[in-house]
Amino acid sequence: MLNCGGDIAAGEKMLEFEGRMIATDAQGYLMDSTTWSEALALVLAEQEGIALTEPHWEVVRFVRNFYQEFNTSPAIRMLVKAMAQKYGEEKGNSRYLYKLFPKGPAKQATKIAGLPKPVKCI
Repeated sequence: MLNCGGDIAAGEKMLEFEGRMIATDAQGYLMDSTTWSEALALVLAEQEGIALTEPHWEVVRFVRNFYQEFNTSPAIRMLVKAMAQKYGEEKGNSRYLYKLFPKGPAKQATKIAGLPKPVKCI
């Protein structure tokens, strides 16, 4: 299914997925978001130690839509604010998002969604 290859260029790596090679950066973010699929998202989530449930998918789809609308991945503050506007305070808060994505909601959700790392993430 998935095989991490060697460096291609400075910091780039290749994943073999479903018989094709997919470029990622050194941290595992897809270099080309058009190579993303829900099947690939399952593998990316597994690499992050996350089993995707419907609440996870809701956030993943939300960040993909956010990226398509604003051409940027949301940093955590923007993600919380935008989620609160769309889904209410129950889902639009840091505690809820960190339960789903414990290593950082903005970083992990955007990685699983096949998007570039948010600018304000370390």
